[in-house]
Amino acid sequence: QVQLVESGGGLVQPGGSLRFSCAASGSLYRINAMGWYRQAPGKERELVATITSSRNTNYADSMKGRFTISRDNAKNTVYLQIDSLRPEDTAVYYCNAEVIVISPYRKLVVWGQGTLVTVSS
Repeated sequence: QVQLVESGGGLVQPGGSLRFSCAASGSLYRINAMGWYRQAPGKERELVATITSSRNTNYADSMKGRFTISRDNAKNTVYLQIDSLRPEDTAVYYCNAEVIVISPYRKLVVWGQGTLVTVSS
């Protein structure tokens, strides 16, 4: 009913930059907060950043400085830019969104399928 489709991952050299996008589609009434999480090999999924519909942002302490979250409400899309990539940024990056749907009216938390980022020379 509601889908999040991510794009923008891949192989990048250390020091490079990447920009991901995640577009929501389906029977949406409203999208509240959107966010990015990541899961490195052998580790638990962790928060990267979130952004509200009014574009207030929140970053995990370890993600401040090199990560930038943004969104385009007209396109139902959230973005994540990572600069100065490091090998330890290698992970699957997931987007999520809290959405309001109707028929019946309810709140859902939806996850994307994940996009793999590999930082290696």
